[in-house]
Amino acid sequence: MTFSVNYVESDGGGACLRLVGELDLSTAPELTAAIDRLTAAGETRVLLDLTDLTFCDSTGMAVFVRGDNQAAAHGGWLRLTGANGRVERVLRVTGLADVLRYEPESVDPASRSAS
Repeated sequence: MTFSVNYVESDGGGACLRLVGELDLSTAPELTAAIDRLTAAGETRVLLDLTDLTFCDSTGMAVFVRGDNQAAAHGGWLRLTGANGRVERVLRVTGLADVLRYEPESVDPASRSAS
């Protein structure tokens, strides 16, 4: 299974990245680079749509946390949405669902509060 990160336009500000495939040690650098590009461009609110993510290991989870820390350092946040199956279970078991304020339904990042 391949992995891809697709930028999705969002209304009212914020950025949305749709992840497709398997996020693991070999593919995590691609997501890290995408988040870094957004941060360098001044984006501080990032929503990751995990609807089509079929697998995520600890390396992928670390990228989520790093991205949130990076956004928070600039007054923003990184949030997750759309996970299902094993990916959602891992988010809940690890506690990242709470830390990253995971919401199952996709929403526009601009409509979410940073608190």
